[in-house]
Amino acid sequence: MQVQDGTVGALPGADQPGGAREYAWNVLCEWTEGDNLRKHALAVEIAMRAYAKRFGEDEERWAVTGLLHDMDYEKHPDMSEHPKVGVAALRELGYPEDVLNAILGHASLVPRDTLLAKALYAVDELTGFITAVALVRPSKKLAEVTLKSVKKKWKDKAFARGCDRDEMARGAEELGVPLDEHIAFVLAAMQEQADLLGL
Repeated sequence: MQVQDGTVGALPGADQPGGAREYAWNVLCEWTEGDNLRKHALAVEIAMRAYAKRFGEDEERWAVTGLLHDMDYEKHPDMSEHPKVGVAALRELGYPEDVLNAILGHASLVPRDTLLAKALYAVDELTGFITAVALVRPSKKLAEVTLKSVKKKWKDKAFARGCDRDEMARGAEELGVPLDEHIAFVLAAMQEQADLLGL
């Protein structure tokens, strides 16, 4: 919980068997039944864990933030409710404010003023785009996806229209990572866990 002096509190479930990650997975599954949304959450978790390691941050905290960022989307897809409903539920469960603010920040509801929030915003849309690129490959596997193939599809405005290229580029810029490097980094992280993603 958030401590009075502003320091960051522990994640719910950290003291339970399975830890904070298993607890977060169970929360996600209570709110999200669809396989595609669960896989998206896993992809974002993977990218967040990779960036946490790169930046020397708390891998578990970043991973849990990625896992839960869209936990209310299936039930509350309207942007007037998402992710506010989920954040309210997570607050009731005792999630700390830095995690909640990052989730609100990925929807641009609060400023992204932490590295955690900037990373979540940067990887969210991109993981979906990379998944879409994989799914049009003959094998439907991430192993066939390269930086070049992602950039080729990026230029094709008819491909994955729902993925906002400007938002993805802005995310990399806010994170302070050159766009090509960012794409390659997230792709590599997803490729390492391709079995978990079914890709």
